[in-house]
Amino acid sequence: MAADEWLTLNKPTLAPRSIAIEEANLKHLLPVFGKLLITDIDGKDVSRFQQHRLEEEASPKTVNLEVGTLRAVLRRNRLWAAIQPDVRMLPTRDDIGRAVTPEEEKALFGGCGESRSRSMLPAFTLALNTCMRYSEIRLLRCRQVDFAGRCLTVGKSKSDYGTGRTIPLNARAYAVLEFWASNFPNRKPAHYVFPSERYGAAGDDFKPCSYKTDPSKPIGRWKEAWEAARNRAGVQCRFHDLRHTGCTRMLEAGVAFPVLAMIMGWSPATTVRMAKRYGHIGQKALRTAVEAISSSAPSAPTKNAENPRRVL
Repeated sequence: MAADEWLTLNKPTLAPRSIAIEEANLKHLLPVFGKLLITDIDGKDVSRFQQHRLEEEASPKTVNLEVGTLRAVLRRNRLWAAIQPDVRMLPTRDDIGRAVTPEEEKALFGGCGESRSRSMLPAFTLALNTCMRYSEIRLLRCRQVDFAGRCLTVGKSKSDYGTGRTIPLNARAYAVLEFWASNFPNRKPAHYVFPSERYGAAGDDFKPCSYKTDPSKPIGRWKEAWEAARNRAGVQCRFHDLRHTGCTRMLEAGVAFPVLAMIMGWSPATTVRMAKRYGHIGQKALRTAVEAISSSAPSAPTKNAENPRRVL
């Protein structure tokens, strides 16, 4: 299988995160397809691989990503078209995710506040109040935050529509960023808002502390810190659910979908899909919209009106 050659050729055009994803996909593909000639791979082989991965409890979305890597390798060798009619991607749910309740938010706030990672609480607050994605927050640079204008500009995002979008900062987001920035008085525009650093304990009371802070590099991840915060709070949710929460609350407040799409960084196609997904939440806004039609319309004629024609 020419997977290694394919990845080597594509590395210059892939982001580090994308390279990591492709390498992870290949770890599952190679044990199954690595001993085969790529000319011998057919639709039945792909189907068996999908079933095998599902039995290993991989999610349909994960399996589709892995098959996507296989597809890219075969396409480069002009072999995908021959088996494409026999390959079916697995159906995935688009309703996974939930909004946390105010009570759960309060518990998570406390759980994050007790974290050894001093950036966990600011990251949590920013995610909930801006609807930014995990990677958008992790890779945020100081030059992207405009304190005077009370807004920030998102860097590279999942899509072109999300990249470079401007998000106004509400009072909570502004306050937490202002407080967090005070920890770095010598920060520079190119520095990361959440820098790479290590955490430990100091003193007889083992008080959490940070060290080896490097603002030229972004923080690696909040995975362990987030899982620990959730456990302390007794709330089971994903970090991405904070984005769902902000989106849901804006819809419940009657924010129009075009405005919401700009904040969320959705493409037109995604906006249509999300309108269906969150449609039940926007019923209040829809009713307000149709009531506006009749609020300024002339009154319908009565039976005693000069024109006796019925109004349909």
